[in-house]
Amino acid sequence: MSTSGGIRVGIGGWTFEPWRGTFFPDKWSKARELDYAASKLSAIEVNCTYYASQKPATFAKWAAATPEGFLFSLKASRFCTNRRVLAEAGESVERFLSQGIAELGDKLGPILWQFMPTKAFDAEDFGAFLKLLPDMRDGLPLSHVVDVRHDSFRDPAFVALCRAAGVSIAHTHSEDYPMIGDASGPVSYARLMQTREEETTGYPAGEIARWVDVAKGWARGETGDAFPLAAPDHPAPLIPRDAYLFYISGAKVRAPQAAMATIARL
Repeated sequence: MSTSGGIRVGIGGWTFEPWRGTFFPDKWSKARELDYAASKLSAIEVNCTYYASQKPATFAKWAAATPEGFLFSLKASRFCTNRRVLAEAGESVERFLSQGIAELGDKLGPILWQFMPTKAFDAEDFGAFLKLLPDMRDGLPLSHVVDVRHDSFRDPAFVALCRAAGVSIAHTHSEDYPMIGDASGPVSYARLMQTREEETTGYPAGEIARWVDVAKGWARGETGDAFPLAAPDHPAPLIPRDAYLFYISGAKVRAPQAAMATIARL
């Protein structure tokens, strides 16, 4: 058995006009932006799947444009999570999972289920939603991550529900949303949202080094003391886990530099 999981670092999406000339070379073809991004990063969190369904051929094209070992995290459709009663999301969840994501093959990484900042924790309803998330689709294992943004989720009952369902909780580094640190699920997944434009690498070198150390600990299966855990009294199992660090907002123009600096330090 491996003593450590893998660590992948990336950004949110690959089409952002300010990256032209700051990340992509001058006059680089827009049609080949994914190719270039995938040559510098090890994962990308796809945002367009949150807003609209894609065709199977699109997923197949993304897979073909990226090197072996590269992974896509897909943000699930907003129609699954932006609803009053989450237990009624079954049809939307099925529609999202059946759009052709299996075309990514072994390049399919975690699926991120993001909730509105106004969505408060309701244990019964949220537990019913977690039961809608399957562990397989078309022969591919699925890994699920929930990104919650309301302070009411700072509740041991929320962490217990996710652990029981085998679902991970996103670690959100933001001034606006709570960070609920818990190595609860199959993967550890951080969304880093505080890049600064005045920093050439988005985050200062010391902060990047800290996140590298945290990711290495997660990959070894450690919870560590990097964050206060809103967790039950019993600890999470200390087993190797894949870890993901995504630089996704703040001064977004610096996200690729932050990711590349992190990969270099790893």
